[in-house]
This record gives sequence, structure tokens and C-alpha cells, in this order.
Amino acid sequence: MTMQLDGIKVAILATDGFEQSELFEPKKALEQAGAETHVISIKSGEIKGWNENDWGDSIEVDVMVGEADAQNYDALLLPGGVMNPDKLRTDEKAVNFVKSFFDEGKPVGAICHAPWTLIEADVVKGKTVTSWASLKTDLENAGAKWVDREVVTDNGLVTSRYPDDIPAFNKKIIEEFAEGMHKRQKTAA
Repeated sequence: MTMQLDGIKVAILATDGFEQSELFEPKKALEQAGAETHVISIKSGEIKGWNENDWGDSIEVDVMVGEADAQNYDALLLPGGVMNPDKLRTDEKAVNFVKSFFDEGKPVGAICHAPWTLIEADVVKGKTVTSWASLKTDLENAGAKWVDREVVTDNGLVTSRYPDDIPAFNKKIIEEFAEGMHKRQKTAA
């Protein structure tokens, strides 16, 4: 990795059913680049991953979303999985946490089904994004331009489609997280 993230704190928002590779692999890459990561969730204790076709490994939650403050973080990572973002998008505190990163112009990485949470936070209008293919219509209906590419960056928002895209996704989130705040990332007031 060419960019160093020393001194950068990254919030990873997830709950039960996160796609295991989409949390563990980016978390490892961010930490290897020098970032400090915190797992933020809507529940305390541990959250359980989904490993392709069955339940996978668990990870300890560092902070409950209701106690987390986006001002304490430099960037946000949203892993996918079907269950994870579907649960997060129904939790008002989680949605507000996501929206606050956009309000402050901080970089965000979202992979696979994670853009569902971005839609709920009303932050994709006018953005060019990618995702798991079944989210295309949802994203377009929310005002985004959807494209089918392994990684897409739009003013600090990095999106990817699925686990095969993780190497490209990791490279791009490290680059964007190192760049920091993006004025054009901010949501319209």
C-alpha cells in the first residue's frame, strides 16, 4: 500500500449478517496502512458475519452506534451482505451516523449491498456509484447514476460490487481515506 493512514480513525458500521470478507479484508488493509478501526453496531457484544452461504466468524463491537460520534472519526466503512445493511437502514441512529459523514464531507467506502444504507440516509442523489447488481434500480430511484465497474469513486464516496472487487476497493478506500475531507461530498443543506 502506497498511502499511509497513520493517525486516521475509521468507523466500520455493521451488524449481524455482514459479509465476512467485506468487513475483515478491508479492516485488515486499513490497519496495515496505519489506520485505527472501530467496529460500530446497533447491538453490543459481538456481531456475526455471513460467509458466502452460511454463518461465519464473529467480531467484537467497539462502540454502540448510539454512543458513536462521527466527529471522532475520519472515515466510514460500510461492509455489505444482504442482512447487514437491511437491518442498518431501519435503525434511525445508524442512518443518522452515516449521514453525518456526508454532512461533514468525510470519505466513505461502501461495498455490495451497503448502498442500501446510503439510500436511506438520502446521500446518493447525483452520485455515480456501483453496487451488487440488484441494487441498481434502488440507487437510480434515489437519484444516483449506477455503473457496473469494480470500483467507483465520486468525491470521497468509494463503492464496489462484490467480494471479488475487494482488492481494488481496498486500494481506493486507502487512497480516499488518506486524502481526507471532500468539500463536494457534503450533502445539500
